[in-house]
Amino acid sequence: MSPRRVTLADVAKAAGVSRTTASLVLSGRGRELRISQDVEQRVLRAADELRYRPNIVSVGLRTGTTRTIGFVSDTVATSRLAGDMIKGALEAARDRGFMLFIGETEGDSELERLLLQAMHDRQVDGLVLASMFTRTIKVPEDITNAPAVLLNALPEQPTPLPAVLPDEVEAGRTAARALLEAGHRDGVYLIGAGPGMRDVPPESVAAVERLVGIREAFGDAGVAVAGGRTCADWQPEYGLAATRELLRTARPRALICFNDRIAMGAYQALDDVGLKVPDDVSVVSFDDHPIASWIRPKLTTVALPYYELGRKAVDVLFTEIGRDHAGPDGQGEVHRVPMPLCSRESIAPPPAAAPAG
Repeated sequence: MSPRRVTLADVAKAAGVSRTTASLVLSGRGRELRISQDVEQRVLRAADELRYRPNIVSVGLRTGTTRTIGFVSDTVATSRLAGDMIKGALEAARDRGFMLFIGETEGDSELERLLLQAMHDRQVDGLVLASMFTRTIKVPEDITNAPAVLLNALPEQPTPLPAVLPDEVEAGRTAARALLEAGHRDGVYLIGAGPGMRDVPPESVAAVERLVGIREAFGDAGVAVAGGRTCADWQPEYGLAATRELLRTARPRALICFNDRIAMGAYQALDDVGLKVPDDVSVVSFDDHPIASWIRPKLTTVALPYYELGRKAVDVLFTEIGRDHAGPDGQGEVHRVPMPLCSRESIAPPPAAAPAG
């Protein structure tokens, strides 16, 4: 049989005061209403000894807040890669004394509807709707029943909901600048997407935005990308095949791989033909997957800031919760989180040209 929950009346009885006095002390209003320090200490001591916890449901009914946030994602919760996104959101919520309810849909729209409904039934104070990969989504109609934020997702249609995303365009610029600063101006190829803006995998927001940044940085430096190979899926075997195909017709001096798994495949293809990273070919990538520090030489990559994304989403959500009016019509603000460069061992100046004759 479960032990009986300690009530406010139990605390008041143990402290020898009225229930109203105990309530005022525990709500932090004792000094305001001139309750003596002795009485205040007796109440606090009794509450501590009895391990009293306020009834959140009752508090919610009285204050209009449950101090909870709903976090609904596609595959974030079960992904080892994005675990820091949950951690960031949890810690940002905990810093404010809030609890995070986490639900995962596995991409099932009906399950998403039921989870959102369950969150609303529990009267959460706000919602974060998150995606494992940056993508466009159809925003559920009933998500606006509470303040809400999109995380790692953009709406297909205009919505007043704010969105929090990694700054992929600047990440593309960062990757390109890393090669430019090492002296690379020729023989730079892209693996995963490009070189043209139409050469991207379908529905990949990251591919488009990274490509925009890469092209802008090279364009500003007066450098032309030598070519590229698109990968239908950003996995090692696709990076291997794309790099092998490139090596049949070209001798690259540098590769920009669109994620670290592609880069792993590219490393293998280069090694197969006796080319060494970075002595013969420099490589830079994106995401900072654990394999970036496992492979040799260690891979220079632009990191996806999962922890910062989770924290930022909750920070933005609390701004929405604090509004005393509904948000504006039209498109909500997009908040971009910086993606830092993790410099390791895979970039070097281009090899010197052999002397003539």
